[in-house]
Amino acid sequence: MRDMPARVTAAELRLLKVLWEHPELSAREITGHLYSRTTNSDIGTVQTLLARLEAKGLVRRDRSQHVHRFVAVISRSDFAGRQLEEMVDKLADGSVLPLLAHLVQSAELSDADKAELRKLLNDDVPSKRKGAK
Repeated sequence: MRDMPARVTAAELRLLKVLWEHPELSAREITGHLYSRTTNSDIGTVQTLLARLEAKGLVRRDRSQHVHRFVAVISRSDFAGRQLEEMVDKLADGSVLPLLAHLVQSAELSDADKAELRKLLNDDVPSKRKGAK
C-alpha cells in the first residue's frame, strides 16, 4: 500500500476541500470560503489548520510573496483512494469484496451505475494492491 497521509480532522478536511475547488488561496481567502465572516479569530483558526496540514505534507505554502498562498499537495481523488485503501485494510484485511458487496446490496444502484460497475469489472486492469494476482 502507498504511504498513507496522516489522520485528517473534519476541520482540516473542510479546508482541503476548499483548496481542491480553489487552488492557490491565501489564508484570508480560505477563511472567506469557510466562514460567513472573516474575523481575526477565524483567520487564526485557518492559519493553525494550514500549519497542521503543511506539517502533514498535505498542503504546500508559497512564501515567495508577502501574502503566502496555499495549494493542496494531494488531489481529492488520491486522498479518497488512500482513505478507502486504509479502510479496506483495517476492516476487511485488504479484501475489497466485503466492502463492495455491502455497498451493492445496501445501495439503490441505478442502471447506469450497474453498467459502469460491470464495465469496471470487465476491464482488464492489473491490480495495484500488494500481493494481488
